[in-house]
Amino acid sequence: MLYREMPSSSEPLPVLGMGCMRLPKTPGGRVDEAAAVALIRAAIDAGATYIDTAWPYHDGESEGIVGRALQDGYRERAFLATKLPSWKVESREDMDRYLDEQLRRLGTDHLDAYLVHALTRRRWNKLWDLEVDTFLEEAKADGRIRYAGFSFHDDFSTFKRIVDEYAWDLCQVQYNYLDEHYQAGTEGIRYAAEKGIAVVVMEPLRGGLLAQKPPEEVEEIFAAAPVRRSPAGWGLAWVFDHPEVTTVLSGMGTMDELDENLAAAEAVRPGALSPEEHGVVDAVREVYRTRLAVPCTGCRYCMPCPCGVNIPECFAQVNNASLYDDPRYAAFFYRSLLGEGGLASWCTECGMCLSLCPQGIEIPDVLKEAVSLFET
Repeated sequence: MLYREMPSSSEPLPVLGMGCMRLPKTPGGRVDEAAAVALIRAAIDAGATYIDTAWPYHDGESEGIVGRALQDGYRERAFLATKLPSWKVESREDMDRYLDEQLRRLGTDHLDAYLVHALTRRRWNKLWDLEVDTFLEEAKADGRIRYAGFSFHDDFSTFKRIVDEYAWDLCQVQYNYLDEHYQAGTEGIRYAAEKGIAVVVMEPLRGGLLAQKPPEEVEEIFAAAPVRRSPAGWGLAWVFDHPEVTTVLSGMGTMDELDENLAAAEAVRPGALSPEEHGVVDAVREVYRTRLAVPCTGCRYCMPCPCGVNIPECFAQVNNASLYDDPRYAAFFYRSLLGEGGLASWCTECGMCLSLCPQGIEIPDVLKEAVSLFET
């Protein structure tokens, strides 16, 4: 495993970390805990020791499962990060309450990194008024956290402001070759690095989209490339190539995905991609940009829907219909996965999801499109 140093402390972090938002599931849809524990431990054994979770992941199950995975000596080998659920905080006391409960769930007395989750301009304004900076300093001082950070879903101007208003150790941003200018984007990761903040990348494969079997035009571009890589390998290599990036979090769900991601992490140093390889990614990006219908990453912040709509799965099938130019293929999976519940037609346009979506998607409008594609 390759390592890159945190600017604030020179502590080495692995270039590949384990994101625990997409753990293995049983056929019934719940987390397969035995498989998840085995996968997390295998990642740590292989050197991918940055383990990232959060309060809402897997409907609140993730932190407890991660805590159990880190028993038997694995906690001492892991760099453990979780996040303050910023949208739930209504008082200064809430911050301590959530942190203490998360320590209990994770079975530890301290976190290596504690991030303020999913910051937007509105959430940052509220938390700043509630003195989140004082909370983070006190949590550092009493030993409950080692490093303070934030994860982010807004525009660059908001990102820059948040970076400037507190002495952060790390930030977590969405970054991949389709999102190079989205939210914080390339400008943001460069700004954070210049300020001495470690950059942790989430969604390097855009919720797994960039790891799937690609459209025929993309396959042809990859086949003609000067280097042979899988679609996931190309996506990860592009992110690893950026010297501003400290750690890349991948939501690996199988041992095969772990092996593939580890191989990619071992193959690319910062700045190692040739101009020809960058040209391959540029060409692929343009193909995808003409085909992507919905900028959804499957983060599930919009869930649960009060009407029972499975919003991320509806969007996934809209994108499948667009990316693969085969609505019948997507309709088959739409009916198979949602036939017993979660259809787009259940939406009543209540609007509760709109303020929760980090991507700013007009969710009711896209759900109408799903109804048109798959239910008429």
